[in-house]
This record gives sequence, C-alpha cells and structure tokens, in this order.
Amino acid sequence: MADMPARQVERRVDEGAGDLETLIDLGLAEEQPVPQYQGLFLEPDLPPAEEP
Repeated sequence: MADMPARQVERRVDEGAGDLETLIDLGLAEEQPVPQYQGLFLEPDLPPAEEP
C-alpha cells in the first residue's frame, strides 16, 4: 500500500463576529443568566480582634 501524501491544512479567517451578544442577536445562542452572589457567603459575628 502506497503512503498517502499529507494534505494541506486550509486556514480561513472568519470575518464574522463571534461574541456572545452577536450570537444572541442572530438567534444562535441564548442569553446567559447573571450569577447572584447575595447570601452565598456566610460571615460569622466575631468581635473585633484585640491587638496585643
């Protein structure tokens, strides 16, 4: 069996915008939810630290 010659890789520059906002406008992606961090972290009620 003869060795096949390596195929050339074709690289094309995509002129289209790939940011999420454009994809949402085109209907190709859904809007991502905004994370809510309020109430996620619990801070204990500690008295202020005393300096020695």
